[in-house]
Amino acid sequence: MGAPASLLLRARVVLPIRRPPIENGAVVITGRQIAAVGSWASLRRRHSGRTLDLGAVILLPGLVNAHCHLDYTRMAGMFPPPRSFCDWIKSITTEKSLWSDADFAASWRDGAAMLLRSGTTTVADIEAVPQLLPQVWKHTPLRVISLLEMTGIRSRRDPDHILAEAAVKIESLPRGRCRAGLSPHAPYSTLPRLMNRCGVLARRRRWLVATHVAESATEFEMFRHARGEMFDWLRRNERDLSDCGGVSPVQHLAGTGLLGPNVIATHVNYLSPGDASLLARKRTNVVHCPRSHDYFRHREFPYRTLARAGVNLCLGTDSLATVRKHPQRDLELSLFHEMRAFAMKHSRVRPNHILAMTTVNAARALGLRGQIGELVKNACADLIALPFSGPLREACGAVLEHRGNVAASMIEGQWAIQPK
Repeated sequence: MGAPASLLLRARVVLPIRRPPIENGAVVITGRQIAAVGSWASLRRRHSGRTLDLGAVILLPGLVNAHCHLDYTRMAGMFPPPRSFCDWIKSITTEKSLWSDADFAASWRDGAAMLLRSGTTTVADIEAVPQLLPQVWKHTPLRVISLLEMTGIRSRRDPDHILAEAAVKIESLPRGRCRAGLSPHAPYSTLPRLMNRCGVLARRRRWLVATHVAESATEFEMFRHARGEMFDWLRRNERDLSDCGGVSPVQHLAGTGLLGPNVIATHVNYLSPGDASLLARKRTNVVHCPRSHDYFRHREFPYRTLARAGVNLCLGTDSLATVRKHPQRDLELSLFHEMRAFAMKHSRVRPNHILAMTTVNAARALGLRGQIGELVKNACADLIALPFSGPLREACGAVLEHRGNVAASMIEGQWAIQPK
């Protein structure tokens, strides 16, 4: 068998992410990988394969969604912003009990289609219904890292049995473009022993772990002061609350031994002094979901505190169950929406830094640094094209302002959305 044929893609602007934008740029694709990135003038002289001129577009790496709940997509607009975080948990738990596996599968597929047309090529997805795997993987060209959700408070199940069941499921899944990991749901809904066992097993198997932490003020109050609405609600549900009082949610996680470079801490809206440094020291990644943050009316996301401490910061879409309805717009899973929502609240953060949160930073969080999220030699050939005819200096800002579907999308060297 001969060497795979190469393809030279030309674009008005190529945006590698770690390098400055390239005007009249080009990318060489060989098989599933990027073979070269540079100017059209230099690469065309050395290229002997097929050439495709994409015209007036920005060519950039596919976006990396570091936190999503695809199976909740069809819950869009079902729940008005709640009076309290606990009220929302009760609402979505009730709604989930009415859904069949077929309902969740259809919802998952809808969400995956939304992400694809809005530029995502890789997603870390929390799977509340693991029995959908691997069948739903076959319905999308996306690279999906499915993180199996675990709780155990209401079921009273032994943490070791919960983890063993998840591990068996992961080991049964085919390895390829998609793979799986673990998601102990949150400190309030998952006992410390399960958190600890997850950390140990995931480090041994080199699995990704994601957990929701410090999402709400009432969760913070529960762990810091052993009181509040969540504390009282879980006491009525007979949760052992001996792990509450005197620590922040982040410190609680650290005490379980979970934190580490293979861990994604989602939300992290409420911090005690020293929490940001603790996350940085443990090299734990943080994912912020701007529209979900706005839906719950949380206090300002502590971006500056986390960034100054050196925490790797990413963006995610969360689910459409926690996005405010707009009278003139359909709700859509889109990292472009999230980047603009973040920019509105953090106007001093430069567009290239925001774009990094959905590309190189997210790739690092998923354990795929150098493989996705940037245009560089030997990375996966995951690219998207956006219409653009402005000056080079405006390229990053134009990405954040993009609306609608992408002009083209490629995943591992195959067109997922064909250029017109």
